[in-house]
Order: sequence, then C-alpha cells, then structure tokens
Amino acid sequence: MKTVVIYGVEHKGSTYNTVQLFKNQLNICDDELTEYFLPRDMPHFCVGCNNCFMKGEVFCPHQEYITPIKNSMRNAELLIFASPVYVFHVTAQMKALLDHFAFQFIAHRPNKSMFSKTALVISIGAGGGMNSAIKDISGSLKYWGISRIFTFGFAIFAANWEGITGKNKQKMEKKIRKISYKIKSKINKPKLSLNVRLFFFINRIMQKKFGYIPNDKEYWEKNGWLGKNRPWKNK
Repeated sequence: MKTVVIYGVEHKGSTYNTVQLFKNQLNICDDELTEYFLPRDMPHFCVGCNNCFMKGEVFCPHQEYITPIKNSMRNAELLIFASPVYVFHVTAQMKALLDHFAFQFIAHRPNKSMFSKTALVISIGAGGGMNSAIKDISGSLKYWGISRIFTFGFAIFAANWEGITGKNKQKMEKKIRKISYKIKSKINKPKLSLNVRLFFFINRIMQKKFGYIPNDKEYWEKNGWLGKNRPWKNK
C-alpha cells in the first residue's frame, strides 16, 4: 500500500524503530513508501501571515516544503505520523508541520482525498504523555476529514531502543501485530464517521450563510459542496 510516514524527529531511535516494526507487519515495500523527517524536510515555524487562508497555500512562504508533503499525502493510502513524547506533547517540529496545514481543515479548504484515508498515529514515551501527544496529531487529522485513525502509544520505560527489556518489546510487538491486522483489513474499506459528516455539514451551512473568507467559499462553490456534491463521493 502507498504509505507516507512523517517523523517528528530526525534521529532514528525508538520512534523510528517502532515504525519499522509496523512497516514489516503491514508489508509496506520500499518503493511504496515516502518518508519525511522533521525538521529536515520542513524546518520552519508558521509565521501567521494568513496567506494560506486568504490567497491559497501556494502563497505560504514555506510552500517549497509544504507542497511536496501535501502531494505525497494526497496520493497515499495510509498516513503514518510518528512522534516521541516531548514534555507530554508532540515535538515542536511536528506541531509546526500541522500548523502549516490549517488551510485544509474542513472549515476552510479540505482536501477531498482525506475523506477516504486511513491514518496511524504513533507516540513513544519513556514513561507517559503518549495520549496527549496522540491527541495533538489526531485532532488535526479529524479536522482534515480523516475518519479512520488508528493509534499506538507505548511506554518503553527506557532511555533508548537498546534499553527496552525483552519482555516489554514482546508486549510492544504483540500490540503492533494486532493493530496492523486491523489496518490491513480496513484499508480498502472507506469509512465516514458521524463526527466528520456532521462537521462538514455545519461548515457547509457556515460557508453558505457567511463565507467569511472569500477564497474558502469560492473553493466550496467550485467543488459543488454548497450544492449536492460531497467530498467523499467525488474523489
């Protein structure tokens, strides 16, 4: 399956090795895999210029980094976001990337391919904070229109990959096999959650009635979403 992996750090430690375990269980071939390492592949923080909202994402001052990632995600079947826990949240690099994709929230200009995507959010911590880190990422993905989001949070109780005990690594691998089986059984079965559908219709009403940002409303009109077309039916 075509897969994009976005790592919240550059070094290949526990988070990277966890992704490799998933990669093996999901039978992802190297020629179907595109990987991005942060901050190497997107080194900038959002500057709050509002260009992505008011003019379009191509006017983002960092579009040379954002556009390749956007295109890769659009063409993938599975999106994997992997971040270690930093002070009970995702890394600053991962948050900076998500900030740059605010333009494709359902409230603005959702990428219609996202409504059929499957995502996996991974967070590895020494002891805790995985749930809040996962929430940082999955919250954005839901507002992108992704309904099927699998999550994997795991405490390794070690400072690095080599320090994980054999027993704990076996526990990790067992959980990874279970989640991987679910992903493989669901990947070709698009799902649309009630929450995503509801959020879409609320914002459809807002766009029709108010249209605060002309660029957003024009996008909705062009796609026919203010009429009878729906992004999950018109890929």
